[in-house]
Amino acid sequence: MEPIRDIAVVAFAQSDHRRTSDELSEVEMLLPVLHEVLGRTGLRAGDIGFTCSGSSDYLAGRAFSFTMALDGVGAWPPISESHVEMDGAWALYEAWTKLLTGDADTALVYSYGKSSPGSVRDVLTRQLDPYYLAPLWPDSVALAALQAQALIDAGETDERELAAVATRSRASATANSHAQLRGSLPQGDYLVRPLRTGDCPPVGDGAAAVILAAGDRARELCERPAWIRGIDHRIEAHSLGVRDLTDSPSARLAAERAGAFERPVDTAELHAPFTSQEVVLRKALRLDDSVRVNPSGGALAANPIMAAGLIRIGEAAARIHRGESDRALAHATSGPCLQQNLVAVLEGDTR
Repeated sequence: MEPIRDIAVVAFAQSDHRRTSDELSEVEMLLPVLHEVLGRTGLRAGDIGFTCSGSSDYLAGRAFSFTMALDGVGAWPPISESHVEMDGAWALYEAWTKLLTGDADTALVYSYGKSSPGSVRDVLTRQLDPYYLAPLWPDSVALAALQAQALIDAGETDERELAAVATRSRASATANSHAQLRGSLPQGDYLVRPLRTGDCPPVGDGAAAVILAAGDRARELCERPAWIRGIDHRIEAHSLGVRDLTDSPSARLAAERAGAFERPVDTAELHAPFTSQEVVLRKALRLDDSVRVNPSGGALAANPIMAAGLIRIGEAAARIHRGESDRALAHATSGPCLQQNLVAVLEGDTR
């Protein structure tokens, strides 16, 4: 069914992603990003019809931590606001549905994460099945290594090909001033075989924000809006033992429902924190060598937890804004081994 309203990403901003930001609170990290994204459209906070955020209390170490971040938005006079305990890409999905109802014409979506204060590998273990997996404390890198080894055993890839993914991603990030890692970097030692340091995302802090607008309002705010032609998200079984880790049916289904297979895309921003996950996603999303994958450097160059997925959508939209892409696919994931997947298809007006 066709959406009843055309909705577009009209602005995107992100922080410089850093290994640590001890001197900054979440609000102080977020505030410049919010000012920048509003400035790109000329809007003020009071002009926004709906606000939605994504973050994690586990990272912050306290309950309802997102309420403090609202200081950066300005919650008085009262605003229409919501929050998801997910990557900001899912907050964008909620804002998109809100605009579809006609209750608002503009939406501000933002997300942020500070991974540096603790061990993010251990924190992410809390996502696992609490009865069988979580008590064993397998961390996120160990689980990704199981997926990588499954791909190698199936003949889908090898360590040299995985190293090539990392090299290409970080070379692309050379042009991205916000990236945490850029340029030629050694693969390093094994973290968990077969994954080396270069196959894994950096731990770091960062924030991102986008503005959505509907119909003619989008054209007023942006010279070339990035229209969301389709968006969908799906989830795999919670138990890793019943999944084929070499494939991602949920990503494929989300892409199909979002209309990604109807016409070719020229750009894909994939939220693949590990090199092996790009191999899985390329196959599931039917991306051949004609598609430019992660021209921003992707999550291998900067992976702020809870913001990296929203950044993929923002980076894809920004390329459309600049006229560097006409039809782009953006992907976000959450959970171990690509457990949850969101796919959005963005298009610019015909030139």
